[in-house]
Amino acid sequence: MSLAGKSVVVTGGGSGIGAAIATSFAADGANVIIAGRNAGKLQEVAAKAEGGRITTMACDVSEREQAVKLIEAATAKLGKVDILVNAAGVNMPKRMMHDLDPADWDRLMNINASGTFNTIHAVLPQMRQRKDGVIINVNSTSGVRAGMLGGVAYNASKFAVTALTHSVAQEVKDEGIRLTNLCPGEVDTPILEHRPTPVSSEHRSKILQPEDIAAVALTIANLPPRANVVEVVLKPTIQAFV
Repeated sequence: MSLAGKSVVVTGGGSGIGAAIATSFAADGANVIIAGRNAGKLQEVAAKAEGGRITTMACDVSEREQAVKLIEAATAKLGKVDILVNAAGVNMPKRMMHDLDPADWDRLMNINASGTFNTIHAVLPQMRQRKDGVIINVNSTSGVRAGMLGGVAYNASKFAVTALTHSVAQEVKDEGIRLTNLCPGEVDTPILEHRPTPVSSEHRSKILQPEDIAAVALTIANLPPRANVVEVVLKPTIQAFV
């Protein structure tokens, strides 16, 4: 199977996992719209795709009105949204309860959790009408078990995405709509720049790369309508998962 003719929206598409998924889906024949807050980065990703299969739209998914306009504009341009990939996410250097700024808590919850809700809420009506659709939420192992690495706010936001994904999946399973909770461990993306302790190049070389996550997402998106991957945990071989 391939994604030829499929219409896809990827949030957080300007870098990291989102960019890798968008590039992979476009190479497989999909028409992809990538969204994010940095127009320059979005354009760089789009320029690498052959045949103009990736186009860009500026959007801050934490702003509900912008998320709604993103889905409306994508639908107008592509005719429909077959697949939604929520890959937008952030973290902060100060992550422990003793040094966590309440403003950072709000920002992480607004982007990581509410941003995911906003796009799903906007796209579901058309998917329900067609009785078809795939939603892949790029989550984290921090949404499966709360470790010290992610920190208080990140863990809470990702657990919220896990609950959101599974709740909506149960609600729409009889309407032909499939949701997946995709949970990578450490990935070499720009989010590492916000670690409290700098990450060495040696460590980066041993952890997951964005294309690893993209390969899994592509497999999920290419499954037939009868098959739904509920949750995937993908970690670097060297990373413990307890």
